[in-house]
Amino acid sequence: MVALNDDMKAVFAKTKVFPMATASKDGVPNVAPMASVQLADDETVWIMDNYMVKTLENLKENPKMALYFWDPDTKRCFQAKGTAEIQTSGEAYEKFRSQMKAKSDAYPAKSLIVMSITDVYECTPGKEAGKQVL
Repeated sequence: MVALNDDMKAVFAKTKVFPMATASKDGVPNVAPMASVQLADDETVWIMDNYMVKTLENLKENPKMALYFWDPDTKRCFQAKGTAEIQTSGEAYEKFRSQMKAKSDAYPAKSLIVMSITDVYECTPGKEAGKQVL
């Protein structure tokens, strides 16, 4: 795993909706917008499964995933790649589920996707775009 630096965490904090990419075991891609996302620590992202269908199916077949995050003010952006673990019980799941239910009981909070960050790439337009930075 790799740890996000302060610059990356600042960009992460400005992101409202995170495009999340997954692929089936056969490599069929899927991208879905995720809004219930938080940084659990510098190496781990939590994503609450409120309405996932194809995304969850893909993660069960293939735990590799990517998240894109960007700051609309500075136009800085990064792509984090990693491995997902699906949790439907336990301390982390219950903690994030409680946060979701406190916002609205309408959130089903079905499962928690725990992403362990393995790589980070620069996405900001320019000569460094696409470069692996972690």
